[in-house]
Amino acid sequence: MSSSTKTPVKRTKKSSKKTSRKAVTKKTTRKATTKKTTKKTVKKVNIVELPTVSLKKNLKQDQQEITLCVLRVRGAHGMRRTIQRTLHLMNLYSVNSATFVRSTPSVRGMLQKSKDYVSFGPVSEDILKNILKKRARLTGNKILTDSHVRRTTVYKSIDALAKAIYQGKIQLKEVKDLKPVFRLHPPIGGYPGSIKKPVGAGGTLGNVGGKINKYLKKMI
Repeated sequence: MSSSTKTPVKRTKKSSKKTSRKAVTKKTTRKATTKKTTKKTVKKVNIVELPTVSLKKNLKQDQQEITLCVLRVRGAHGMRRTIQRTLHLMNLYSVNSATFVRSTPSVRGMLQKSKDYVSFGPVSEDILKNILKKRARLTGNKILTDSHVRRTTVYKSIDALAKAIYQGKIQLKEVKDLKPVFRLHPPIGGYPGSIKKPVGAGGTLGNVGGKINKYLKKMI
């Protein structure tokens, strides 16, 4: 036998090193700054001119001065001096005395201050005429007559004078020798509510509106 010596071949195992190369992909994220040019669309607005005449009329109606009758209901017990002075400025020195004033801003301020002692509201022309004829007094406690009105004013009668006072053309103090206050007797049957509560709480104090004419009818 041929002795063939087989030399063992050492197979060197190739270590296949997988070099996983990381492909560093630099992502350059360039922010595209897209400037949005927002064009302002100017809308043409048609300017409508408001009628100035009608606005003036509305202002005149809101600020219109009317003739008010102020009636003193309560006495001076527990009254503050400021309120007492306000009543004296309106010639209301005693209970059941009344006067006629125009609703000017100063008068409205006085009425607001003395609202817990008086009743007031727009007087009617007929009631104003009756009070002048029956309760108006001159100095010396004389009765007002048509002749005195003709001598001292441009009006010819008490009715014409009452209409002028109602329309605000003349005030009581402008009539010579006429006392600007009217002394009335207590209302027949009494007041419809308490004289210590406002009209909103069932009383007779404050702005009573047209009810003032009902009070005066009982007192003339």
